[in-house]
Amino acid sequence: MAKTNFQYEKRQRELEKKRKAEEKARRKQDTKRDGQADAPSGQEGGDPQQEAAPQDAA
Repeated sequence: MAKTNFQYEKRQRELEKKRKAEEKARRKQDTKRDGQADAPSGQEGGDPQQEAAPQDAA
C-alpha cells in the first residue's frame, strides 16, 4: 500500500492559506482605497467639533 505524502499535502495547505491571505489583503486595500475616493476632499480626517464651532458662533 502506498504511503501518503504528508509534506506535499501540508505545502498545498500552506500555499492555499497564503493565497487566501493575499486575496483578503488585496480586498481590504481596495475597500480602503475606494472609501478614500468616495469621501469629499477637505473633510477627510477632520474633527467634527471643529467643523461645528463656526456654525455655533453665528
